[in-house]
Amino acid sequence: MLDSLQQKIAPDNHPAQHDPMVGHRLTEEPYFRAIGDEVNLFEAAHRLRLPMLLKGPTGCGKTRFVEHMAWRLGLPLVQVACNEDTSASDLLGRFLLNRDGTYWVDGPLTSAVRHGAICYLDEFVEARQDATVVIHPLTDERRTLLLDRKGEVIQAHPDFHLVISYNPGYQSEMKRLKPSTRQRFVALDFDFPPTSDEIEIVAAEGGVDPALATRLVDIAHRSRQLKGNGLDEGLSTRVLIYAARLMRDGLLPLSACRLALSTPASDDAEICTALQNFAEAHFSA
Repeated sequence: MLDSLQQKIAPDNHPAQHDPMVGHRLTEEPYFRAIGDEVNLFEAAHRLRLPMLLKGPTGCGKTRFVEHMAWRLGLPLVQVACNEDTSASDLLGRFLLNRDGTYWVDGPLTSAVRHGAICYLDEFVEARQDATVVIHPLTDERRTLLLDRKGEVIQAHPDFHLVISYNPGYQSEMKRLKPSTRQRFVALDFDFPPTSDEIEIVAAEGGVDPALATRLVDIAHRSRQLKGNGLDEGLSTRVLIYAARLMRDGLLPLSACRLALSTPASDDAEICTALQNFAEAHFSA
């Protein structure tokens, strides 16, 4: 599939290896288990190039979903993990200096706009305000990107699709999306999968049998009941997979749980002890 896709992108007189997005193309299908109609809804939004907002807790599968959709649609994927230092220049690009003078280097957003990729801005609300401003013309009928330092306006490639995400549970009032930005997007809500689906995901991605995955998922469910009572977030599906992989690699179950689950979850010693007690109740017998 990848070879045929690259042939479509690269004419005969331009070998596929010169594809500027070759490093952003997924060569294998990422594992993803659909829980509802999220695949169909994303495809509908993509057909109309409607910018997409994904909301949900850390580690619930938002990034994997975007990877799966990029593979499914045969598009390159440019990912940016945003933080409080992420600025407009980090997304757009900047002039650099060498012995011959200055030259421009496109940032990840600019590359995606030019070459027709899905651009995924993870935890976008963490970025600086100037980063929010630059995406606005990409989220309406203009679909343009202004590089003011170059005096260039880029018309987005027909395949370009903007996707952002954030975790509502972690956002302060200062870090919330303004309505003027939020209402430029269509949105999907994500949460941790139902029990049977989460067991299957942990077993498949962790490489363990369903019985062991069931124990890990039950620990996670117990931890999620502590949310708001000393624990900011319950254990995520992602960390359950980490624990499963450690056990598959030969680490003792209680050690794997301490390393992947109880210790990273909190700096509160009592919370860590409570989580490890959950693990002991499941794996000591």
